[in-house]
Amino acid sequence: MTTTTYENSVRVGSTTYQLVATADPELSVDLSGVDTSGALVAEGTIRLPSDAGARIGKLLAQVLEALGKLSAPSTASARGRPANANQPWTRDLDADLRTDWLAATDDTPTADLIRSIAKRLERSPTSIRSRLARVGCDPDVPGRALSDQGAEVLRVQGRHQGRVRGKPDSGGEARE
Repeated sequence: MTTTTYENSVRVGSTTYQLVATADPELSVDLSGVDTSGALVAEGTIRLPSDAGARIGKLLAQVLEALGKLSAPSTASARGRPANANQPWTRDLDADLRTDWLAATDDTPTADLIRSIAKRLERSPTSIRSRLARVGCDPDVPGRALSDQGAEVLRVQGRHQGRVRGKPDSGGEARE
């Protein structure tokens, strides 16, 4: 009977992983990982019947890919989205956005300012533009607060966003 051996290695970050697979007649897969200082950081062995290798290999690939996506840090490169995409807005973030927008002059190119703020807050330009109206800023003119008429057009509460102004069915006076 012939023994077949496959060896390969790959570097991931500061760790070099080496894989040695042997078929004699059962399959044996040994994996080890060594960091740049030579310390062993990963090791393991899988033994399988020879006819299960291809199916188990596909299964392992699927599981490891899924686990890698789950445990990957949230960055702009992960799934092509900014790190704070889909994260809730806080009052502090809203205040920062409003301050940045109102501090700009009206000769600042709108798209450039939106992209700059988006990069700093790790949000998409679209999310910044849509949030501007909610924090009482005119999304078309840097440095300008949103007028009450603009708030009506954009269907937001404008300058009063975030304050409780009474419930529509309460019939009561506005309260802060």
